[in-house]
Amino acid sequence: MTDKYAVIGNPIAHSQSPRIHAMFARQTGQDMSYEALLAPHDGFAATLRSFIAAGGCGVNVTVPFKEEACRLGTRLTERARIAGAANTLQFDAEGILGDNTDGIGLLRDIRHNLDDGIAGKRVLLLGAGGAARGVILPLLLERPAQLLIANRSAPKAQALASQLVSAMADLPAENHNRLPEPASCGLKELEHGCFDLVINATSTGLDDTPLDLPRSVFAPGCLAYEMVYGKHTPFMAQAHEAKARVSDGLGMLVEQAAVAFFLWRGIQPDTSPVLKVLRTT
Repeated sequence: MTDKYAVIGNPIAHSQSPRIHAMFARQTGQDMSYEALLAPHDGFAATLRSFIAAGGCGVNVTVPFKEEACRLGTRLTERARIAGAANTLQFDAEGILGDNTDGIGLLRDIRHNLDDGIAGKRVLLLGAGGAARGVILPLLLERPAQLLIANRSAPKAQALASQLVSAMADLPAENHNRLPEPASCGLKELEHGCFDLVINATSTGLDDTPLDLPRSVFAPGCLAYEMVYGKHTPFMAQAHEAKARVSDGLGMLVEQAAVAFFLWRGIQPDTSPVLKVLRTT
């Protein structure tokens, strides 16, 4: 029988995940289907249960359900546990395994598709929700010179930074020794900051809401990374005006999907031809 997978979110109509996984399946000869499921804002758990009952093998999870997905996991990978958010779930006889492939997807896109790096860089992460949670630890493990979490609500950014520091204490010493501790602030406190990598992990790109960012946050040669894909967002416009290099999140989407595909199927797909198709059609 064909194995069933899906992506669950709200909104979800824009998702390229079904197309990506269909290309992965053809490339690797896997017998699987993949659909997009719209869940009510208060109905993620019910949507998930229905999919499992219908024979589903696994799901990807997107806005705004990543933190709830983590809470529903009966087992968590270390990266999902520390993030407090899961974007990939696998169902088996033992229950629900929750993983977070966002951070790995982001790093792979920056390294391999954008030919850039993070070590020694000043990094500004905008947002303190599930998208931000998923990438903080992978970013820190690359040993940037600085990681600042900035959010419209400064207390939310502070709480996220504190939670991460506490969670990192449980890591093996070789993984967290000498890692920079993330700092935090509100957006209004960014007037004097200057960064080599600015990542927009807020949901503002989905509804075209501009962020109140000073132009000075974009250092000369800065890479401005928008996690939203498929549109030119206000954040991207701000970055272009500041002469930054700009990328949307399509590469991250493809790369994190490949990690999820490997978790589910045990086969590593080639992301390059898939990303090329998505960029040209």
